[in-house]
Amino acid sequence: MKAKLILENGNTFQGEAFGYLKDSIGEVVFNTGMTGYGEILTDPSYYGQIVTMTYPLIGNYGVDLGDLESDLPKVKGLIVREICNYSSNFKSEMELDDYLKINKIIGLSGIDTRELTKVLRSKGTMKGIITEENLNFATVKNTIESFSNKNAVSEVSTREKYTVGSGRKSIAVLDFGIKKSMIKAFVDRQCRVTVFPARTKAEDVLEIDPDLIFLSNGPGDPGDLDYEIENIKKLIGKKPIVGICLGHQLLALAMGGTTAKLKFGHRGCNHPVKDLMNGKVRITSQNHGYYVNKLPEGMEMTHVSLNDGTIEGMKHKRFPIFSVQFHPEACPGPEDNNYIFDEFIKYAL
Repeated sequence: MKAKLILENGNTFQGEAFGYLKDSIGEVVFNTGMTGYGEILTDPSYYGQIVTMTYPLIGNYGVDLGDLESDLPKVKGLIVREICNYSSNFKSEMELDDYLKINKIIGLSGIDTRELTKVLRSKGTMKGIITEENLNFATVKNTIESFSNKNAVSEVSTREKYTVGSGRKSIAVLDFGIKKSMIKAFVDRQCRVTVFPARTKAEDVLEIDPDLIFLSNGPGDPGDLDYEIENIKKLIGKKPIVGICLGHQLLALAMGGTTAKLKFGHRGCNHPVKDLMNGKVRITSQNHGYYVNKLPEGMEMTHVSLNDGTIEGMKHKRFPIFSVQFHPEACPGPEDNNYIFDEFIKYAL
């Protein structure tokens, strides 16, 4: 069925709809990974976004439910150059098209994803709508502009506290949109992990007397999370604190740093980052639209992006506080950065 993507600047791309056939509005972004669409679809950090895959053929290995990063897809839509409806993978449990239909996510195929990516790179990330209807920009302009993702963290965070693992170290997680593989990384290292809703009071987190507090990844603008920032301030100095992605940004804001929005974000599993502590360059998985543009007083940069020079990690010069912007959990990859979880655990009391 014919469908189109209309961006907030009026650019329109004609294609074919697949998946669940219902209009959807979101922030249109692009991911440069060649694999990992299952993890991308279910990564809570993508909540509210329509994801464009730059790799031209998507769906060729189907969907393996064991690889998913949360219970349901979190994206608003998926855009591909070509959708493969006949997967070849012994682990595949269903076709990508069927998976999207079941979970009510619309897809758009048959457009020039290279051209769309060039538009997003030159103009910046934009809101957009995927629609089957014969609409033009004038009729949907106000609808697109009214889209807001400010409540994203509250939508993806756990509703109830829960505990997994039974190891010797106790990790308290503030869940801003955590991926399953992050929890697994701690459990595999003999940790008992207690996951709290994002807006849990600092006193309730400290009540379990954790060895380490972990601030998770998640979607949206860290500047929208005033309550969470104030809560983190109450935890600083009480226990060692580490964080990833949104957790890294919130930690910076809580300590007096600042954040800003990237023009088109970092999304993919092929981003080079230099570890300034040992001089090694590693390939990282990334998914963020915001970044720390000013370090808090007392913090030093530990990692830097070799693509654009942005801050990719920081630690305190005196206190047990450390965080990174990239995703070290290696899902969908690469595995260069698993060592970060070992570094995190070293901070535990």
